[in-house]
Amino acid sequence: MSHASSHISPAISVAGAQGGALRALRRNVIIGVIAFLTVVDLFATQAILPALTKAYGVTPAAMGLAVNASTLGMAVAGVSVAFFSRRLNRRSGTVLSLCVLAIPTALLAWAPDLASFAILRVLQGLCMAAAFTLTLAYLGEECSAMDAGAAFAAYITGNVASNLVGRLISAGVADHLGLAANFYFFSALNLAGAILVYFSVRSTMPVQPGGEALASPLALWSKHLQNPPLRAAFGIGFCILFAFIGTFTYINFVLVREPHALSMMALGLIYFVFLPSVITTPFAGAAAQRFGTRPTFWGALALAGLGLPLLLLPNLVAVIVGLALVGIGTFFAQAAATSFVGRAATTDRGSASGIYLACYFFGGLVGTALLGQLFDQFGWLACVAGIALSLAVAALLAVRLKLPAQPAVVT
Repeated sequence: MSHASSHISPAISVAGAQGGALRALRRNVIIGVIAFLTVVDLFATQAILPALTKAYGVTPAAMGLAVNASTLGMAVAGVSVAFFSRRLNRRSGTVLSLCVLAIPTALLAWAPDLASFAILRVLQGLCMAAAFTLTLAYLGEECSAMDAGAAFAAYITGNVASNLVGRLISAGVADHLGLAANFYFFSALNLAGAILVYFSVRSTMPVQPGGEALASPLALWSKHLQNPPLRAAFGIGFCILFAFIGTFTYINFVLVREPHALSMMALGLIYFVFLPSVITTPFAGAAAQRFGTRPTFWGALALAGLGLPLLLLPNLVAVIVGLALVGIGTFFAQAAATSFVGRAATTDRGSASGIYLACYFFGGLVGTALLGQLFDQFGWLACVAGIALSLAVAALLAVRLKLPAQPAVVT
C-alpha cells in the first residue's frame, strides 16, 4: 500500500480503499504540479538568452554561464540538504524554500550587471534544489515500491512541463511586457508553489529506522559512495544534465542566426519540442519495471543520440525533430535514473537523492562552462560533439545500474 496517498492531500487520504487508481492519479497530478512550480525558473530564462545577451552586452558563453549559474546553487543545496536531510521537515522545508525563492527571482529584474545577475541565479538554485531534494526524499520515503516509479515519473514529468511551459511563458511575457515583467511573473509562480505544497502535503518528518540510519551523515555518504550502482547513477546524473543543458542553452544562439533567424517569440514556440516528453516521461517507471533499468536507460540515450546529427542541419524542421528526440531521451533517462537512486539506496534515501542531485546540477554547470567555450571558440559542431561524448559516458556508466538480489524474489 502507498503511504504517499495518505500524506499528499487530506481529501485523498480520507477516501476508502476503492478508487485507488483515481487517488493515485490525483496524487501524481499534485506531484507533477509541485515539480513544475519548483523548477520552472531553472530553464525558462534560456528562452530569452539572446535578449539578455544583448541587454548586458556580453558573449553567448558569458550569458549562458550566468543564466545557468543556478545549477551551482542547486549543486550546493543538494549537498547541504543531503547532509541535514534527516533533521528537515519535508513540507516546512519545501514551503520555506519556495517562499524565499520568490525574492531573488523578483530581484533579477533589477540586476545592474552580469555578476549581480549570476549571484541571484545562484541564490535561485539554492532554493530550487532544497525544495526539489526534499520532495524527492519525501516520495522515496512515503511511496511503496509499486507506487515509487509512477510518483518519481510524475515528478520528472512536472520538470519536463516546466521546461516547455516555462520557456513559452518567459518568451511571451518578455516579448510583450519586457524582461523585468518576466521575472516578476515567475516570482509569483514561486509563491503559488509554496501555497500548493502547504495545502496538499501533510507535515512529515523523515523516516527514522534504527541501526545504520542513526549513523552520522558522513558515514551515510560513505556508504552511498561505496555502493557501485549508486556511484554509477551519480555519474550518470552529471552526464545527463551536462548534455541537456549544453543542447538547450546554445541552440538558442544557433536559431536566432542565419539561416533560421527566429524572433524571440518564435524561439519560445520552438520549445513545443518538449511536448512529446511530457507524454512519454510518465511511462519511464513502467518501462524500467518491464524491461529493466539498464535497457530502458540505454534505449533513452540512443534516442537522444539519434537527435544530435539533426541539430547540425540547416533545415529548421530537422532541428526541431532533433531537439524533440534529445528531450525525450534525456528526460526518460533522468526519470529512470532518479527512480533507480531511490531503490538502490540501502539507507537514508534523502541523502542519496541529495548527492544525486548535487552531481546532476554540477554536471549542468560544468556543461555550460565547457560547452560554452567550445561554442565560442569552435562553433556549434564542436559543442554537439561534446554533448555526444557526455551521452556516451553515461551509456558506459549504465553497465553498473544493477540492483542487488531482492529478498522478495526468493520464494
